[in-house]
Amino acid sequence: MSLKKIKLEILGLSSSQSQTGSFALVLGEADGNRRLPIIIGMFEAQAIAIEIEKIIPNRPMTHDLFKSFANSFHFHVDEIVISDLKEGVFFAKIVCTDGLKKSEIDARPSDAIAVGLRFDAPIFTFENILAEAGIVLTDEEEEEKPEAKTEKKVKVKKESSKKGDDFKSYSVDKLNELLKDAIEKEDYERAAKIRDELGKRN
Repeated sequence: MSLKKIKLEILGLSSSQSQTGSFALVLGEADGNRRLPIIIGMFEAQAIAIEIEKIIPNRPMTHDLFKSFANSFHFHVDEIVISDLKEGVFFAKIVCTDGLKKSEIDARPSDAIAVGLRFDAPIFTFENILAEAGIVLTDEEEEEKPEAKTEKKVKVKKESSKKGDDFKSYSVDKLNELLKDAIEKEDYERAAKIRDELGKRN
């Protein structure tokens, strides 16, 4: 019996309300209204966020290293599958190929997705996992948040780290300088905010 595979999209990443230092990665059914929230660690959240935000780190992060390693040996990641759910813990597989042979590598969903993003690999899960752990959005919630369905752009929500971080008053040159500094310090949250402000100016 083959299980029905369902395509997922990343809808958002936000600080977990329940666990300090954790983040909620929200995946959504591509052709439906169910959401699959997965609690992930800060490092993995950062690895996912900087790839979504297309920020180039100063030094390769672990998931960038995985990509370079795979490329060196002519492996490509075809897809990511959230493959199992046991006692509230999600399991994933990275499906990769060298063009001849397919391999499945076990991974945590957070790592699998951070890797998959770097290869533009689609994310899937199975109907039974969505049926068990998916959250169905009611019509009212849909109306309140129309962007959840229509806007494909991912919302990376972050708690404001520093109250003084208001970049509106800075010049473009100063912002570029701050951006370079933030990337050097590997403060990707600040870098994303500066890049957003620069984006508004262009």
